[in-house]
Amino acid sequence: MKRVVVTGMAGFSPIGNDWSTINENLKIMQTGIVRIDDWDKYDGLNTRLAAPVSDFKVPEHYTRKVLRGMGRVAQLGVRSTELALENAGLLGDELVSSGQMGIAYGSSAGDTAAFAGFAHMIANHSCDGLNANSYIKMMAHTSPVNIGVHFGLQGRVYTTSSACTSASQGIGFAYEAIKHGQQIAMVAGGCESLCATAAAVFDTLYATSVRNDEPHLSPKPFDIDRDGLVIGEGSCTFILEELEHAEARGAKIYAEIVGFGTNSDGSHITQPVAETMEKAMRLSLDDAKLSPDTIGYVSAHGTATDRGDVAETNATFNLFGNKTPISSFKSFTGHTLGACGALEAWVAIEMMTQNWFHATANLDKVDPACGDLDYIIHEGRNIETEYVMSNNFAFGGINTSLIFKHWS
Repeated sequence: MKRVVVTGMAGFSPIGNDWSTINENLKIMQTGIVRIDDWDKYDGLNTRLAAPVSDFKVPEHYTRKVLRGMGRVAQLGVRSTELALENAGLLGDELVSSGQMGIAYGSSAGDTAAFAGFAHMIANHSCDGLNANSYIKMMAHTSPVNIGVHFGLQGRVYTTSSACTSASQGIGFAYEAIKHGQQIAMVAGGCESLCATAAAVFDTLYATSVRNDEPHLSPKPFDIDRDGLVIGEGSCTFILEELEHAEARGAKIYAEIVGFGTNSDGSHITQPVAETMEKAMRLSLDDAKLSPDTIGYVSAHGTATDRGDVAETNATFNLFGNKTPISSFKSFTGHTLGACGALEAWVAIEMMTQNWFHATANLDKVDPACGDLDYIIHEGRNIETEYVMSNNFAFGGINTSLIFKHWS
């Protein structure tokens, strides 16, 4: 079995597009949640809250020809991959196009703007607005395919379009591909572009926050007064590499991936199950050959929905008790869906490196129905640990758990 390390990380989030900016906002408890006035036009949509990436720009070297098959979601994925490859010292390297580097990447869906053309066709029996690139932008694998084409990757491609576990499954499957010797390196992660349709999905389940005039007070994961989630957007790409190869080329190593667990509830599409969530975490620990007491911090999925928070925290308590610190990055960025697993893993690794971990924003009074955990509240905390766990849970009952080891 090969050891797998992280040699590149980059992304875009509602609170910053580099670790320095993200870290600063985490320390001052500044969230990226805003009111979207443009959503007033949607009759029946209750929420107006979202967390956009405010300053994403496509670089000038992305020509019109390059962009014609990319919607915003693929642009986010491709650009964060470019920055991650640069961060890893592999941009333009012969490894990228050798067939020994693959992709495991995804989003909840393709570009929603491209869906409109097909919806128009069905509703109005007209193909006006459709073109040769409409499907390429819409397809579930638009991001990994565009990444592969843009950088000339010729290795295997996994499309991890599994809603909130798209990115964490991407990282996990990439880790397994390298661990078992199938690839030397992998591009891994996920992305999501903001759209009112994503908010509507959760709105119909009465799962969105409607604190529309107080965006700075929502979402409130684990809090007794939480009223639902907020939709966000973003992207994050990891470059994973076989340890021996990384060391041979003198690469900077950020962390080692030592555990991955994934399973499914097999019971309900939208109602989470604590028992199988716990099993996913145990699978990750078993893969890493670690006991629960070795984990010094848990990055929670923490969406601020009643059922999700209660199931997740009780699953976590059943495994860890109340001695392992935990917090939710989504309290700052909203739910970035297909991007969240990679963004949260990135942040967890960076915090482990600096021995400081952020609090959960807006958490004032823990819901007694949630598990009795060591919630980081009001301000960040200095913690030295060798291992962190990052968990995500998705519609369909898909559960994931990743464990990262500190590199020194």
